[in-house]
Amino acid sequence: MSSLKGKTLFISGASRGIGLAIALRAAHDGANVAIAAKTAEPHPKLKGTIYTAADEVRAAGGKALPVICDIRDEAQVIAAVDKTVAEFGGIDICVNNASAISLTNSQATDMKRFDLMMGINTRGTFMVSKYCIPHLKKAENPHILMLSPDAREPHARDHGRCGLCHPHEAVARVHRAVLYR
Repeated sequence: MSSLKGKTLFISGASRGIGLAIALRAAHDGANVAIAAKTAEPHPKLKGTIYTAADEVRAAGGKALPVICDIRDEAQVIAAVDKTVAEFGGIDICVNNASAISLTNSQATDMKRFDLMMGINTRGTFMVSKYCIPHLKKAENPHILMLSPDAREPHARDHGRCGLCHPHEAVARVHRAVLYR
């Protein structure tokens, strides 16, 4: 595997979980990591903030930029991307990690939860990619990584849940066509 040394990653939802794990792996190579997430203050049930994640990235050998960003808010996404480019000079990899899920079937999923999932998983993912693409096009080897729940898991296959799991894939197909033209 080639090194991520000096490469810049913009990672949504990087304050904890898989997003943080990706950030730490990149940091071990000496990457620059923009930690774009909503959590600035500690949550009573969930570990991690953008600031604790940034400390971990620095301790692992990377450079970190903690950026408060709710990917449903266009102004926050634009500001986060702009701060990343100002700090690190560009973006090489966009990691769409932020997501929301409901493990209920269609009939049990209330519309507020549905709107949250579509706002984050589809609109937010599209928006993060959209505003990263102009900078990715300037990179030597640009990538967009889309993460989403696995519909092969038994909880996703049961009771019509699968349709709520893969909005990231639809956005990925749109951006694949744009980025590689």
